[in-house]
Amino acid sequence: MSALTTIGLPVALGIIMFGLGLSLTLGDFSRVLKQPKAVIIALLCQLIVLPAICFGLVLLFQLPPVLAVGMMMLAASPGGTTANLYSHLFRGDVALNISLTAVNSVIAVFTLPVITNLAILYFNPFDDQLGLQWAKTLEVFAIVLLPVALGMLVRRFQPRFADAMDKPVRIASVIILIVVIAGAVASNWALLVENAATLSLITVVFCLISLSIGYLVPRLLRVGTRQAIASSFEIGIHNATLAIVIAQTVLGSVELGLPAAVYGVLMFLIAFGFGFLIRERPGSASTSLDEQSSEATAAP
Repeated sequence: MSALTTIGLPVALGIIMFGLGLSLTLGDFSRVLKQPKAVIIALLCQLIVLPAICFGLVLLFQLPPVLAVGMMMLAASPGGTTANLYSHLFRGDVALNISLTAVNSVIAVFTLPVITNLAILYFNPFDDQLGLQWAKTLEVFAIVLLPVALGMLVRRFQPRFADAMDKPVRIASVIILIVVIAGAVASNWALLVENAATLSLITVVFCLISLSIGYLVPRLLRVGTRQAIASSFEIGIHNATLAIVIAQTVLGSVELGLPAAVYGVLMFLIAFGFGFLIRERPGSASTSLDEQSSEATAAP
């Protein structure tokens, strides 16, 4: 593997996760206890429903084994800062998004290797590789949580610096995402072209289903509209960069990252259009009720 893959990609993801940590405090984790219903519903959708649906889609679309595992890795990836941005744009409960991202990032350290291993065992895309062993699981831990913890420490002791770095790190994260996706596409252009139509279709369908489940399930279970919007983006916008980096650096397969690369391009447009469908108009009755609920849960 090139130096870009072995060194550049983990560093790039580290910057993104560090930026996430800059926006988190311990209060974001404790806030979960104040909105247990919304959090539990969102987590169940994220951790159980989505991987099951993705597995069904993979079988339906008859993807090649390596791309099938890549789709399952994508489904197992948590949300990220992009979900928070979309939630803010479309009047979701951003505080809930931040809490869900914080909890999801911790849980993903365990669930992502488990789901990836099960997918590798089922689809058997490699002849000489069994999947994420314990040592590689520790790599996932280091890639995901250590930069987040460092960012949280900086915010705890240098809050002004954390606030000042928020915008630059967000911009850098978008640039890094584009570079990572471009690199993954360029490295496997032939395979991508061969499966472009299928990958585009399955990622669009998966993204739409994810966004819809994230919104409709909480609403059916009487969760507030703003919380449902937050859940929709948290569940529907996966951390494509994380899936690509783990595929290339931990599992040593650029091909595994192709579904995430295609998804990473298409999700921005899909989520943007979906946001206009579910957003609450300012001044509506349900918006006022949700704002009161959000203020109540955010109060100390």
